Amino acid sequence: MSEMQAVDRAVRDLIWNIVELHSQLEGIHKSWAQLMGLTEPQWLILMAIEELDEGRGVSGIAVAGKLRFHPAFVTTQTKKLEEMDFLTREISREDGRYIEMSLTEKARAEIAKLSIKREALNSALIEGLDEASLDYLNKRLNSIAKNSRLASQKLSIGVL
Repeated sequence: MSEMQAVDRAVRDLIWNIVELHSQLEGIHKSWAQLMGLTEPQWLILMAIEELDEGRGVSGIAVAGKLRFHPAFVTTQTKKLEEMDFLTREISREDGRYIEMSLTEKARAEIAKLSIKREALNSALIEGLDEASLDYLNKRLNSIAKNSRLASQKLSIGVL
């Protein structure tokens, strides 16, 4: 096998591992969502808000960017989540064109109920990896994600 063939094989193996990982994580997210009476995208939206909120709320654009969802979809889903009392949506004090969202106490309490199960699951997911290994892996995956976005852009404009 030539060096180019070996690299091609390694890339294909990586892609299939990522496909499998994505599928497994999707199932996990669906399970968490069901425990809270939500859809998987609604669960992911709550998780993105929890991750991004630094005490002043999060814009729908930031949530859409984090999840790679269409902003209009985030808007419709966050309105539903607001009706379910999982988040608040308020006009930004800094820029009235934007809505800032925050988790409600109800959402925080429901997420906290799952925390022990989530911690156990996270431990199972990373079994055999120490903090340095995870850091290394995350840096490499970030690099691959960035490169894949660039490759996708090139493909869409016909450069590849």
